[in-house]
Order: sequence, then structure tokens, then C-alpha cells
Amino acid sequence: MGAHEKTAARSDQHLPKSKQTSLGLYVTALEAYEMWKADPDRIKIIDVRTPEEYGFIGHPDQAWNIPLAFVTYRRQKGLTIYGPKWNPSFVEEVRTIAGATDTLLVMCRSGDRSAMAVNQLAEAGLKNVYTIIDGFEGDKAKIGPERGHRAVNGWKNAGLEWGYSISLDQVYPGDRM
Repeated sequence: MGAHEKTAARSDQHLPKSKQTSLGLYVTALEAYEMWKADPDRIKIIDVRTPEEYGFIGHPDQAWNIPLAFVTYRRQKGLTIYGPKWNPSFVEEVRTIAGATDTLLVMCRSGDRSAMAVNQLAEAGLKNVYTIIDGFEGDKAKIGPERGHRAVNGWKNAGLEWGYSISLDQVYPGDRM
């Protein structure tokens, strides 16, 4: 059994429903990094967080930023209200960087949006799409001095390479201007 099949066999029974996907392909950030390192030409890491998260919080240097949604703001009765505006060209943008035989490793902050993104890609016919279940920042600690902070797992907490530098080749087309 190869590394991909072994990872694909992971059970989703312990994952929250919000992190489960129709394809059932799951990896941790550390496993995703090892997969990418083994075949960087065929394996793409796609970060579906907003451009603001990608730029200001940081990202894996090899990750493409194709947002699943954008943040919108509006004023109402003296309050600023924000919410997501779903990216209507998400699937098409992914197809511009990924071939039919490529493996896609999809990440967000902590695994919920990446699961939604994987489901959209699966619905569009892509089959080899994994969700990075602990995302870039990881899950919140439940106990101890880090309680409430994203300090449990994830790309950053695994000590993997990341930074703030943005390559215009790896960001959403609307952000390339």
C-alpha cells in the first residue's frame, strides 16, 4: 500500500462533520507537506482562505491562494457587518493550475472551509483532492495556558516552512493587478 492509499484510508469517524468530505481523503498538515515534498510537480497545495488571511496571517510558500470566499463589509445602523461572498469562479481557477492527474491538497485556517472546497471540486469531477484537516493555524486548545488559541496542530504549529511573501503567480487573478 503506497503512501497515498494509506493516507486515503484514514477514517473520518473522529472528524467533526464540518471537516468531512464526500471524497473521504484526509491528511494532516505534516502529511500534506511530506506528500508535496515527494512530488512537487504533481501535487498542488491550495489555500482557500481569503486574500487577507493568506497575506497577513501567512501561508506555506508553495501554496496557491484561490479563495473559496471573499470578505464583504457594509454599514447598517452604525454597525459594520461582514460576511462571506462566495467565489463564483473557484472551481475554474483551480482548474487553471491543476491538471486532471494532479493531487490537490486543500487547506484553510482549521479544516472547515477546505472541506467545503473539496466537496465543490468533487462535484465538478475532480477525484484526487484531499482536505488538510488541521489547516494552516490548527484547532483551538481546550485546556492549559493556550486554551482558546489555535495552538494544537496545523501547518504553523507543526513547524513547517511558511512566510508572508506573496508570489503574484500563486494568487487569485483579481489580486494579480
